[in-house]
Amino acid sequence: MNSKPATDPENLRYQLALSQAPKVGPGVFKAILAYSGSAKAFFDLNKAKASKIPRVGEKLLEIQKQSESLLRKADDLISLCEKKGFRILTSTDPHFPQRLKALEDGPVVLFVQGKGDLNMDRSVGIVGTRSATAYGKSITRKIVEDLLPYRPMIISGLAYGIDIEAHRAALQVGLPTMAVMGSPLSQIYPAAHRKTAEQLQETGILMSEYAPGSTMVPGNFPARNRIIAGISDALIVVEAAEKGGALITAEIAYSYDKDVFAVPGNLQSPFSEGCNQLIRKMKAGIYTGPNDVAEALYWTKPGEEAIKKPSLELGGRDEEELSILRLLLEKGESEIDQISYQTDIPLGMLSSKLLSLEFEGIVKSLPGKKFKLLV
Repeated sequence: MNSKPATDPENLRYQLALSQAPKVGPGVFKAILAYSGSAKAFFDLNKAKASKIPRVGEKLLEIQKQSESLLRKADDLISLCEKKGFRILTSTDPHFPQRLKALEDGPVVLFVQGKGDLNMDRSVGIVGTRSATAYGKSITRKIVEDLLPYRPMIISGLAYGIDIEAHRAALQVGLPTMAVMGSPLSQIYPAAHRKTAEQLQETGILMSEYAPGSTMVPGNFPARNRIIAGISDALIVVEAAEKGGALITAEIAYSYDKDVFAVPGNLQSPFSEGCNQLIRKMKAGIYTGPNDVAEALYWTKPGEEAIKKPSLELGGRDEEELSILRLLLEKGESEIDQISYQTDIPLGMLSSKLLSLEFEGIVKSLPGKKFKLLV
């Protein structure tokens, strides 16, 4: 485990109080800390200064008037977590998952239980339908078994179907696994998965952004999907209907610029529609085996020579490719319309050139019709 000191008790108390205040979501919380310097400093600000905080209106200034009750609530929560053996991590804590810190909509407080590493070297999210078929369950087990030599943490949501199959397969082969819950740690949901939740804590982690004792509502589950997407280096969708949580997670992962893979399925199966749709829309690559993930993330097995990232060779390229690469070298990333405008390359030709460069592993398409240089 990381040996860095945790957030001091007083800062934890005030941050927890602020996070539990009404109408304070991740964006507002981060804006308050960025402006004030700390949660405690915010509670001490006078009204004139507090009203200048971006995204904090007059109604949110009522938070300061509730400081005593919010701090009592924080104290009760800290006491409860100590009794239950839950750790509380705020986004300023050195043990907080680094992968989540950069997310604009990432959680600001996490409740965790287990012995696993929150800042693991490698992680793969595996998600899918709750109504998994025998084929989907079998493929999930095969994926986890094949990933064993790379030693990633397996991330999923403890739900029925593909999720629980991924957790159990990880435990079976000896990989650590993280369950990101849509319920508080004090309420394992579904209850039928309690035994697995207890087992995975030996080498893995139970995680929730919902305080113990809080009410579980349906909206928790789509919200927790962003944590699964954010903490995974790559996401694999095994089976998914045309609509559902797995597709939401894949869309979020794609928006975070994560490597997304989908297992192609039978065209007549409703639980293959989501995967096939992701592949058709080029929001996911076709998963054919562990090498797909390893190559995308430049992973190697123990004893293998490290995979070298492609180098940028400008020699032998045509004028259009040189123009594109020079622009992306300067900008890092840019929208396709802007690339066309600044290089004077027609969109039809530009799309073809960008696709060719993407096949070479030199550029990558991003959400919003953007492209970025990978080398």
